[in-house]
Amino acid sequence: MNKPLSPDLLQSAEAFADYRRNQSVRVDDAAEAKAHAGGARVGISRPHESAALHVAGAAPYIDDLPELAGTLHAALGLSPVAAGRLLGVDVAALRALPDVVDVLVAADVPGSNDCGSIVHDDPILCAGEIRFMGQPLFAVIARNRQAARRAAARARDMVRVEAGTPVLTQREAHAQGRYVVPPMHLVRSAGTNTHGAAAQPAVQAAIAAAPHRLKGSLEVGGQEQFYLEGQISYAIPREGGGMHVHCSTQHPSEMQHLVAHALGVRSHAVQVECRRMGGGFGGKESQSGLFACVAAIAARRLGRPVKLRLDRDDDFMITGRRHCFSYDWEVGYDDAGRVLGAKIDMISRAGHSADLSGPVMTRALCHFDNAYWLPEVAMHGYSGKTNTQSNTAFRGFGGPQGAIAIESILDSIARERGLDALDVRQANFYGTAQNNVTPYLQTVQDNIAAPLVEQLAASSDYRARRAAAAAFNAGSPVLKRGIALTPVKFGISFNVKHFNQAGALVHVYTDGSILVNHGGTEMGQGLNTKVAQVVAHELGVAFDRVRVTATDTTKVANTSATAASTGADLNGKAAQDAARQIRERLAACAAARHGGTASEVRFANDKVQVGGRELGFDVVVGEAYLDQVQLWSDGFYATPGLSWDRDTMTGRPFYYFAYGAAVSEVIIDTLTGEWKLLRADVLHDVGRSLNPAVDIGQVEGAFIQGMGWLTTEELVWHPQSGKLMTHAPSTYKIPTANDCPPVFNVRLYEGDNVEDSIHRSKAVGEPPLLLPFSVFFAIRDAVSAAGGHRVDPPLAAPATSESILRALGAVQASGGRAGA
Repeated sequence: MNKPLSPDLLQSAEAFADYRRNQSVRVDDAAEAKAHAGGARVGISRPHESAALHVAGAAPYIDDLPELAGTLHAALGLSPVAAGRLLGVDVAALRALPDVVDVLVAADVPGSNDCGSIVHDDPILCAGEIRFMGQPLFAVIARNRQAARRAAARARDMVRVEAGTPVLTQREAHAQGRYVVPPMHLVRSAGTNTHGAAAQPAVQAAIAAAPHRLKGSLEVGGQEQFYLEGQISYAIPREGGGMHVHCSTQHPSEMQHLVAHALGVRSHAVQVECRRMGGGFGGKESQSGLFACVAAIAARRLGRPVKLRLDRDDDFMITGRRHCFSYDWEVGYDDAGRVLGAKIDMISRAGHSADLSGPVMTRALCHFDNAYWLPEVAMHGYSGKTNTQSNTAFRGFGGPQGAIAIESILDSIARERGLDALDVRQANFYGTAQNNVTPYLQTVQDNIAAPLVEQLAASSDYRARRAAAAAFNAGSPVLKRGIALTPVKFGISFNVKHFNQAGALVHVYTDGSILVNHGGTEMGQGLNTKVAQVVAHELGVAFDRVRVTATDTTKVANTSATAASTGADLNGKAAQDAARQIRERLAACAAARHGGTASEVRFANDKVQVGGRELGFDVVVGEAYLDQVQLWSDGFYATPGLSWDRDTMTGRPFYYFAYGAAVSEVIIDTLTGEWKLLRADVLHDVGRSLNPAVDIGQVEGAFIQGMGWLTTEELVWHPQSGKLMTHAPSTYKIPTANDCPPVFNVRLYEGDNVEDSIHRSKAVGEPPLLLPFSVFFAIRDAVSAAGGHRVDPPLAAPATSESILRALGAVQASGGRAGA
């Protein structure tokens, strides 16, 4: 467990706040001043649009909404076993408990008893087969939440089950051939210009013929989303069989479809609304569906509003999380550490149903290359079916699990050859011409990994600090320092082509105020702030003229999830399209009234320049209304140029790549396994930033969250019962403010997106989560130092103190060199 920093290292809250402010200002002082002077509203560091409400405690979340008269509360009765059969539920006894109004079982679902995201294999309530400990067996509806929870807690006494033998680990599932989706294979031989199964012999031959070969395995754990606002839905019956569902979800349209199917009605009868979430991180992309459906079914059955808010323990026990991965790999390489051939099996713990495990594995395979040219490569992905919670989306969506494997391989190659790991990484970077095509055959046209890494290595004094760490270690038998620099190349777009679309509505009122609605959801990441900036910029008005309303399926239909880091890309472009149409109408109207042509009209700084005059924006809007000009518009955007063949696993799945790199320096105690992050330097590529302050906040948050995944956030299931033992903050450790390094330098890389993204910006949600790979490999470097860098440390993630001690023991017990 990460030890709290000592007072001499830990900055005060005031100093840290000053540091954050200075970082934001340092990003682009000159650029922001120039942008302000030109009337720009993008590229400027603005506070989050709800920041003041958050600080004042006045930002309403779903549980803060006033409850309508007659509101009932739901709670779920959970399975006491991990596998077996549900033989019966004592519904009469449950209904007889105090304040209980009704009890729902699978037979009470009026429509489809399924909330599967892609494959229809995920029951809302158990209909017979028990798949994991914590599976909802029934729902209790009571007059208050306490009564509902008390009744649901009687599940063990109120159900009859026949227990079976659970399969709990991904390796066990793989050994039995149990998968939630068919295995995936991505094989490419650049030397023979073949792809798929035909390339497999060439890959194996390249490994066999290489000057050096190495084999290994790696275990990487999962991660709980731990959003501050748990899963919650509030369903309100409406006239004519309609249903209005307030749902904390990243995907209102999917919730609309699932609820409609569960109720047996058409989608137009269901309205799903979400103003804001208290965090999502992927955990509310698909898995909010079960809770929305239960609340809606109960509300429909009883004709009264029903709220379902999970307790934190129940949230852990029911919902899935980041997939755990196991890896077995083999690689061939040359004297400089350049990879000539690589083969890897990736095995994930998918859980009991498919959920999003297929797309997660696809992205993992597509990110195995990270920033590196792999001429001969064979990747095989297996999504193991286990009797555990169904794992789902998590920030990075498989990308981190794919990329960490190649980083581990290169780290091992460097140690085997006695080279600096950074030199090996740089030797393998994508280049130009022949070595810039990914294993899935997309050409890397925007590669800035090399110059970005060089810039960071220089600004962080990486080489000098590595030498200093070596000198420190030579004179320190107990404490060891480690340092690592790791790069990131992260593809941006949904794996599925048709998800890459978005819509928006922009209304301009006669007083010049502007209302925006779009299909994205705000979960604290600043999406609404960026969209408002885009609209303000397009219309040349002050930011405070623009208001963004709740995401609502009755306003923008058929939306995609706010995921895959595409929120600002898609919804920003759609809102820009709507605002541009209005601006063009206003320009034509103003030119007709005041002279000149529409193309000569200029909108900036809340003013409109037309016919040699300068008018207020609200004046021009008022004139347009009098001239019967439409003052609202819808907008639409679809990402161009994407393609993906899921059978051959080839195409162009990503519109562009985001890049970054981080240097981390740690110190470990070889007697206790405790460690500290002493310093982190980050340089991250967000293109031409829409809002540098928001983007820096996202990079910092992603770094700490990713560090938690790789160091402290350990998931443990009981090996016999299958119970998740780490199901509360008392047993599951997320990072805190004390885990931030005393020196945390975060900068944005200067440069525009080569693709026509929204104002040439780049996505920032997911890519920086891969930056703390540098923390994990710095710890590995420190462990390696304990054995004189003669043995490759078998360090598993998360690198808890226990994991570090196990790796230290292996290193100190062996004097030999790993590899062939």
